[in-house]
Amino acid sequence: MTKNIPMHRVNWVNTSFLFVITTLGIIGAPVFLYHFDANWIIWSLFAFYMIATGLSITLGYHRLFSHLSFKAKWPVRLFTLVFGACAFENTVLNWASDHRRHHKHTDHDEDPYDISKGFFWAHIGWILFKLNAPQPMDNVKDLQKDKLVRFQEKYYLPLAFGVGFGLPALIGYLTAGAVGAWAGFFVVGAMRVVLVQQSTFFINSLCHTIGKQPYSTRCSARDSWIMALVTYGEGYHNYHHEFQHDYRNGVKAWNFDPTKWSIQILHKLGLVSHLRTVPTSKIVAAEMKEAQRRAEAKLAELSASEGSLCEHALAKVNDLLEKLKENLNEFENSFSKQVEASRSTLKRWRKETKALISGLGDLRLKVSQPA
Repeated sequence: MTKNIPMHRVNWVNTSFLFVITTLGIIGAPVFLYHFDANWIIWSLFAFYMIATGLSITLGYHRLFSHLSFKAKWPVRLFTLVFGACAFENTVLNWASDHRRHHKHTDHDEDPYDISKGFFWAHIGWILFKLNAPQPMDNVKDLQKDKLVRFQEKYYLPLAFGVGFGLPALIGYLTAGAVGAWAGFFVVGAMRVVLVQQSTFFINSLCHTIGKQPYSTRCSARDSWIMALVTYGEGYHNYHHEFQHDYRNGVKAWNFDPTKWSIQILHKLGLVSHLRTVPTSKIVAAEMKEAQRRAEAKLAELSASEGSLCEHALAKVNDLLEKLKENLNEFENSFSKQVEASRSTLKRWRKETKALISGLGDLRLKVSQPA
């Protein structure tokens, strides 16, 4: 799709920046480290910036601003907007607009990073080339009402370069002179930007190419636990596309999802609220439906070669799946009734307890009064 693209279709600003930053990150930084040592302060800054900018994309740009998976107080929003800018993945308005369009038109031409145009296109080609006219920003009107979002939109470049490159270089200079300044620039700045960007890009490309689809095959999105390790939990992409407003991507207890854990910690600290989740019964139903589809496809394939025996087996499997669905519905109804009954019981206990406390209080007053 990206072959023989006219030169006027090249986005020269994006292409030039990505070429320079990638060269500095994968060539300049290693060459610098070969000739000079970076002290523990530089490596500590590198670790902090990797986590801060990475989580600002996953927790902030993605789950908070793009999907409104939870609400956050201004310190969290400001932090993710500032360090999200340092990832050099555009302003949150542009990022969220593209991402919402991606979910609405997944695998179709209106999808900004449509995987059907090829791996390279989904990974980075859509940033380098301008094949379509600029899309309106009418799908992020809610975000435009946020004054902090407007602040980032206005001062994006000073924030990105100042905090992303200038601050690490300054700290490096104050702790180790000129060598420290260059270490801050190459290691904490360029190398870190390349690593964070490529991790994000792989979600758009690799997680729409390789992996499992336990929840749905309606689109190309796939779960990859390997990608989850380097993207703070974003690798569970099949689940995310099926239940995009859930604040969790790794919904299973054993899934590696540091972004989910960070949100939970912030919730306990009172900095975020209104965490949106999908009921367990709905998740199980999606898994069952997809398992049924795979079983039917496999049995149909076998049936074509082995005749009536597999047709009989398919009928048996369908009967079992129908019974499982009935059991799931019964479980949901029973659980709902139990919840309502528990609420009624709690209300009654609360009322009786209050009456008992009141009675004990009156009794204590009578006992304490002299005869």
